[in-house]
Amino acid sequence: MLIGRVCTLGATGRSGFATASLRPFSGSSVMAKSKFEYVRSFETDDTCLRNCYIVVRLDGRNFHKFAEQHQFTKPNDDRALGLMSRSARSVMEELEDISIAYGQSDEFSFVFKRTTTWFKRRACKLMTHVASQFSSSYVFYWKEFFGEQPLLYPPSFDGRVVLYPTNRNLRDYLSWRQADCHINNLYNTVFWTLVQKGGLTTAQAEDRLKGTLAADKNEILFSEFNINYNNESVLHRKGTALIWEKDETVSKRMKRPNEMEKEVTVTRSRRRVEAYHCDVIGDQFWEEHPDILEDDT
Repeated sequence: MLIGRVCTLGATGRSGFATASLRPFSGSSVMAKSKFEYVRSFETDDTCLRNCYIVVRLDGRNFHKFAEQHQFTKPNDDRALGLMSRSARSVMEELEDISIAYGQSDEFSFVFKRTTTWFKRRACKLMTHVASQFSSSYVFYWKEFFGEQPLLYPPSFDGRVVLYPTNRNLRDYLSWRQADCHINNLYNTVFWTLVQKGGLTTAQAEDRLKGTLAADKNEILFSEFNINYNNESVLHRKGTALIWEKDETVSKRMKRPNEMEKEVTVTRSRRRVEAYHCDVIGDQFWEEHPDILEDDT
């Protein structure tokens, strides 16, 4: 039981405590009725439409500056990418109605099932929970990936909620994000190769790449630096997809309390979050993991 002091206002408008009046109060979640309760009517109804996938996408805020100040390796820092994936895994383990998450660079998208009822499908609740869990996990697991390198200041991530009614819409969204991963990574790979191996300044490298197409960038890598872009890390080229996988089935024998001579076998299937660095634009990934999508009917 908590004891609360009753705050009083004096004639001067200053607050004080009526020390002679101590009232017990409990931590009940039931909101007390009062004349002020009408303010709840100002809240916006942001319940997400039923039968739609709910996608929460997080993006790092001012992460270019954050990466510079924390001396991320260019064009890709595997420590930072690993930390992003670990933070996303933490979100999925906390919110099990997320069927798939996809991330690249400083962003991650989380897809809630069409049938989810978490937080009564309120967009603000889903987005803030994902953002807070991800951000706190990023700080919590920092040392696991960066060792003794200090975290100079806490990162922040902005979020948005988008609804997709069909499997085709959802797949096209994830395809869009993976295509974005490819475009950005190809550019960054060529850009930093020109700077680090070609001796150009960042301004010169930018001028060199103006107006170039994907084929031009691949040619620069291959002809000038003997680099085949297709042999670059699949993590960097494809990003990371996190999905639930069924772990091995665990069985054990146990005695029932009132049947000392008889044992029964209890079987439990465990799930774990597994990372894939592969193409999600084609059909193969979805055919190999049919449980991700729900029927359109």
